[in-house]
Amino acid sequence: MSIKYPLATATWDKAEYQALQDVIASGMFTMGPKVAQFERDFAAYIGSKYAVMVNSGSSANLLMVAALFYTKNSLLKLAPGDEVIVPAVSWSTTYYPLYQYGLKIKFVDIDLHTLNYDLEQLRDAVSPQTRAIMAVNLLGNPNDFAQIKQIIDDRNIILLEDNCESLGAEFEGKKAGTFGVMGTFSSFFSHHISTMEGGLIVTDDEEIYQILLSLRAHGWTRNLPKENLVCGTKSDDPFEESFRFVLPGYNVRPLEMSGALGIEQVKKLPMLIEERRKNGVLLQQALKDHPDLLIQSEIGESSWFGFSLVIKPGSKLSRKELVKKLTELGFECRPIVAGNFAKNEVVKYFNSEVHGDLKNAEHIDQNGLFIGNHHYPITDAIKALNRVQL
Repeated sequence: MSIKYPLATATWDKAEYQALQDVIASGMFTMGPKVAQFERDFAAYIGSKYAVMVNSGSSANLLMVAALFYTKNSLLKLAPGDEVIVPAVSWSTTYYPLYQYGLKIKFVDIDLHTLNYDLEQLRDAVSPQTRAIMAVNLLGNPNDFAQIKQIIDDRNIILLEDNCESLGAEFEGKKAGTFGVMGTFSSFFSHHISTMEGGLIVTDDEEIYQILLSLRAHGWTRNLPKENLVCGTKSDDPFEESFRFVLPGYNVRPLEMSGALGIEQVKKLPMLIEERRKNGVLLQQALKDHPDLLIQSEIGESSWFGFSLVIKPGSKLSRKELVKKLTELGFECRPIVAGNFAKNEVVKYFNSEVHGDLKNAEHIDQNGLFIGNHHYPITDAIKALNRVQL
């Protein structure tokens, strides 16, 4: 069966291809001024002081966690064994950095309708050992950060955001990804913008920003300002600073081509998000009373990464039948992110626990999938969905 309604489509036009040609002509392929310009443009769009580009959203999550092990700020510092609460439905590299840095992972159920935290379960899961909450904004939908702020209250709990699927989403007029001390984004092909591969971390904290700069490139001092919050004062001799290592970092730098693409893509972001939201309105109108399917309930203003379809509890429709019907209509579909991640074999390596039960995550795992949304009208696709029922 040919794919009529794909999960993702290109958002490039002649501007992106010219940007690539300009980098080729320059001969500067490693991270350079184009990456720096994209970081400034992205930070301005998001409303953060700083943005750091890396080679993927997964690397963005890795550096976000790592930075909290090297900060001098005791209010933000993490240590092995600290408890971090996570939603049970997310992508694998939401969790892996937590394991890799020796943190205790506590899985909490999600809400069947929003696909984000079940807020009552989250409230109940917070313990005296909780040191951080990872808020994952799923499929474009921001969390209810007013409620999460109330749950944290005056506790010494760090809020982090995995916003890789929700670029452009807003809650109470503020961009998702800016509610925690750091937020991460992905610019992989299938996301809201594409730089081929790519990711970003945003923050308003200057020390965290400088730690990220060092961690991104080998843990060296080369990309830090002369006076900085990581190593103090750098030598005026560039030779002495060329191979000076102060943090156990990585090499997760992006290519200059990716930065050049990002400059063009971020110009289009308001339009890309607006068009996705128009499709979201049409979907809500068309499927709000569907006899067999639940669609995602919007919190704030979703940027509608994709459209989840969850079989209602008690429906006689099976997911196998749903996939078959969608495929026959020409839809490309996938499970909702990684389903109930707590049941994956890899979790045997984690220091983790499950809070309560994960009944909604398990229902999503067995009865949910998602289809694509795009930056252009998809009226025909939405009309076709009404034919998906027993």
